[in-house]
Amino acid sequence: MSELKFAQPGRRNLLAPVLIAFLVLGIALALVLRYTPHSTAKLTVLRTVAYPTHTDFKGDSILVGRNQAQDDLYVLTTLRIEDRLNLPLFVKDLRATLVTPEGERIQVSAVQKQDLENLYTAFPAIRPLAKDPLLLRETLVESGKAVEGLVVLHFPVTKDVWEHRRSATIHVVLYHQGPVSVTIPFGNSSSSNEDNQPTGEE
Repeated sequence: MSELKFAQPGRRNLLAPVLIAFLVLGIALALVLRYTPHSTAKLTVLRTVAYPTHTDFKGDSILVGRNQAQDDLYVLTTLRIEDRLNLPLFVKDLRATLVTPEGERIQVSAVQKQDLENLYTAFPAIRPLAKDPLLLRETLVESGKAVEGLVVLHFPVTKDVWEHRRSATIHVVLYHQGPVSVTIPFGNSSSSNEDNQPTGEE
């Protein structure tokens, strides 16, 4: 009786399909990276002006030491927000963090529109510095578009503290997207968050 022989199919070489699959995956990944923005929004500080104020408060008492003085600094920054997503962005809040030369962290919210007239009345010299329209909360930034506006910040420090600061950062808090931050440069130069790459809120 002759032996039974079973024909065995030849082994397929899987190298070519695997290489093709990796090639297709690589192309897809490259396309995703190419057309997906690396950041929610590009923030650019266009210009910054710092205005120091000094206020003396005189008490009614004749006792020595009852008079008090207060130093404040108003920082007027023109900010540009460019939408990098395929959907509109809505500004929820505008904040800032100042780190003093000693490392103290001071966090403030931007001055709101209804408070500006009181500020201009108290310090008329600030009004000519506020040339740009105010960047408002609830501002809509359409997809692929950009908006510019003034952000007014009030820090309870002297101008010397500001000029010798460790850092100052603006945080734009967006609905559904979280905060995007940009460092305010020294002097009146410009900078963007793509230059210094801060992430999140300090």
